[in-house]
Amino acid sequence: MKPFIYVLFVYFSFILFGFSQSKEYELIVSDLTNPWGFTFLPDNAMLITEKEGKLIHFKNGKKTEIGNVPKVYLRGQGGFLDVELHPNYKENGWIYFTYASSEGPGNGGNTALMRAKFKDNKLINTEVLYKASPNTTRSSHFGSRITFDKENHVYFSIGDRGNRDENPQDIARDGGKIYRLNDDGSIPKDNPFVHSRNAKKAIYSYGHRNPQGMEINPTTKEIWSHEHGPKGGDEINIIHKGKNYGWPKVSYGVNYSGTKFTDNTSLPNMENPIYYWTPSIAPSGMAFINSDKYGNWKGNLLIGSLKFQYLTRCVLKGNKVFKEVKMLKDIGRVRSIEQGLDGFIYVGVENLGIIKLLPE
Repeated sequence: MKPFIYVLFVYFSFILFGFSQSKEYELIVSDLTNPWGFTFLPDNAMLITEKEGKLIHFKNGKKTEIGNVPKVYLRGQGGFLDVELHPNYKENGWIYFTYASSEGPGNGGNTALMRAKFKDNKLINTEVLYKASPNTTRSSHFGSRITFDKENHVYFSIGDRGNRDENPQDIARDGGKIYRLNDDGSIPKDNPFVHSRNAKKAIYSYGHRNPQGMEINPTTKEIWSHEHGPKGGDEINIIHKGKNYGWPKVSYGVNYSGTKFTDNTSLPNMENPIYYWTPSIAPSGMAFINSDKYGNWKGNLLIGSLKFQYLTRCVLKGNKVFKEVKMLKDIGRVRSIEQGLDGFIYVGVENLGIIKLLPE
């Protein structure tokens, strides 16, 4: 091949193939500040929470702000948090939200779970199903993710609210817990602590620091969650009824100053993580790939990194993380991840928007 023709061949090959192969994502919803949570309505429209207190309806390329949203306590990590549809949304119309609320005793705020319906561009029939107490002006560790099991129990997480020495290990106190309710807000009769004196009856598991990812594993139907550690020690856990996940008595992390607060990475009667990160990646958002859109990635677990600004694809062997593959490097702080009705993965990135992950 003559040199000039070869140069043209390489150039056009790069134009035709290089750009398309290197493109990892497509921007779907632009100009979002902090898309903390999002979900898909049956018509493929999105409901998106902006942490500052807005709820966005996105359909056919148009963003509309929804009215009558709950008043949020906007401080530090607190604000408008997760959103999830009831599994029978088509029949009952219920949408569930978590947010930081100043309602109730004490100054400041704490995490609340509410449900509502959506009509004529506003929320109606709003009901607060749970409100953690007391309020506090501490600005950290509100949680909070929502998921449902096959019996339509609603699970939601609340962080330790920055009070690690009192809240996580005490079942009489809110904070540092994963909770389970019936979908109407009542307490399931088989919750683990319904017969324990002074316990918060909604608690399902305890000893957590700040869980900001939670999903049902589509294969095993178990609840998977991840949570922030301090300096090191972010964890992935499989959540079991009534179990203690150790915080702060056990951890792979240290204080932000570098000093130790425990020498224990394992103790009797406390659950060990199935995976942990040191140094911390600051995980947020979680989704299993459960479609055929991505070939042999099916069954992998996706988790966002706020600190290092990438998406990590965890390759699983049973209930173990076999290896990690970093994706979308330097895209920004990955906050939320969902698999859409079309089988594609969508990712919420702070100060960018919501993108669609493209297959290789």
